Amino acid sequence: MKLDVYGRFQLEIVREGGRWIAYQLEPGKRIRLPDLVIPDWLDESEVVQHLDDHYHEAARPGQVVRRVHE
Repeated sequence: MKLDVYGRFQLEIVREGGRWIAYQLEPGKRIRLPDLVIPDWLDESEVVQHLDDHYHEAARPGQVVRRVHE
């Protein structure tokens, strides 16, 4: 799933081998973020809230983490 984080950057979160793996998306690049830990037991619907909790200090009022539909 691709997510927009407060309009500042985009992440791609994928399930690989039973784990959530996070990548930051940049033009022509996909950079793995090994320090961003998403608990394996979260289901897809809970990942957005987890990331909002993780990055909330970077948000301005009214900004949200949202799923980008392709």
